[in-house]
Amino acid sequence: MSPSKLMPLAMLAGRVIIRRFAGIADAVSQYRQYILLLTSSFLLSGCAGMIDMARDVASSLADIDISGVTEMFVGKAPELSPEQLAQLEVIPPARSLWKAGVEEGQAAVFLPVFENGTVYVASTDGLLVRFNATTGKASGVIDTKHKLSGGVGTGEGLLLVGTFKGEVLAFDEKSGNRLWKAQVSTEVLSPPHAANGMVVIRTGDGRIFSLEASSGKRKWIYQGATPSLTVRSFAGVLISDDTVYAGFAGGKLVAINSLTGSVSWEAAVARPKGASELERIADITSLPVMDEQQVCAVAYQGRVACFEITTGTQIWAQDVSSNAGLAMDNHYLYVSENKGALVAYDKKDGTRIWTQSLLDGIRLSPPLVRDARIIVGDSLGYVNLIRNDNGAIVARSLTDEGAIVTRPVPLPDGFAVQTLKGGIYAFSTESMAVPPLLPGQSSSILRSPQSQFLCALLPFCTP
Repeated sequence: MSPSKLMPLAMLAGRVIIRRFAGIADAVSQYRQYILLLTSSFLLSGCAGMIDMARDVASSLADIDISGVTEMFVGKAPELSPEQLAQLEVIPPARSLWKAGVEEGQAAVFLPVFENGTVYVASTDGLLVRFNATTGKASGVIDTKHKLSGGVGTGEGLLLVGTFKGEVLAFDEKSGNRLWKAQVSTEVLSPPHAANGMVVIRTGDGRIFSLEASSGKRKWIYQGATPSLTVRSFAGVLISDDTVYAGFAGGKLVAINSLTGSVSWEAAVARPKGASELERIADITSLPVMDEQQVCAVAYQGRVACFEITTGTQIWAQDVSSNAGLAMDNHYLYVSENKGALVAYDKKDGTRIWTQSLLDGIRLSPPLVRDARIIVGDSLGYVNLIRNDNGAIVARSLTDEGAIVTRPVPLPDGFAVQTLKGGIYAFSTESMAVPPLLPGQSSSILRSPQSQFLCALLPFCTP
């Protein structure tokens, strides 16, 4: 693909990954080469013959100022209407518990993890930091001596991170000592996951590796067919009993036997459609969710769908587009849509229960279910607490204005988020004050006479 074609695609697609970028070096200056390769490796995954080149470029990302490419994660700054701004400004803040920070993320997205009273946080500069989950005080630092690209994963007594060079590093959770290092095919963009004596890793080229938790020795590899144009994914895998669930490019959800690496079943969450490659992108870029009967996933430019766990038979599906993700509780399935709406579906049959559209235009993180609240971060650096029964936003707090693109992490008395600027913020699930019903807050759920009466008292509320 020529540079003249590659650059418009990269600018247009933003979060899209193109798998062919040969010939760039002869077409642009050294500076433009490096930036374009940076963009390509950041947004676009390389074909098999280019993996080593992409790996070498990615390994130097921590030395480059990439502030100009933040849009790749969060899109352009949203243009909110005066009505939206007025409604958002009167929402009370959530109660802050503590805040801390690590190095600003560079070309990588990190997910904090809570384990045994501690919050573990990673950063591109190679540090793995422990914070007391109650006070936020740092209680230890592990210098991995590598430039990190994904983490933090836990399980089997391990702390797990990945690097731009395709290395998986395992540390003892208690002592912090490194136990082993394993090599996979290319950069590790999501937290490795450990369970049932194994560590499962998803790599930037779409492969899934299973390693022995005790030694890092390879057990099996899964690789499916990958389209030439895909959305950049920081999703890992979901492990339940003896099955690994993962979504892939092209809208495919796969259940893999964790012991053998063989496919138990695969199902189509969405099917590519459209005239151009961009229109045909229908990738699953987030973690599936599940309960005792079903596993559900959502695709970009596709659908949200739920399937029977053992057979993969589809139970229901609804058209939607999301590259952020979804969450599930006892009654509903919650989806962070691309346009900024949070939607609740009845998880039994897919009936839409409510839609919270006050955040339209703002990119949302994957949702977290916490008690009676749904928590989403957003591209403006806010955390939003939303009622699970009617979709009303009950609290909204600003962090450091760095985008929040990963799922909030549950804590015993609240939750925590990590921003792209490296800020670590912990909040309670309670707001500082009891908010009024706000315009657009309850959307389709406002149907009772009591709700309509209260809504009529507010200046912008439409019953």
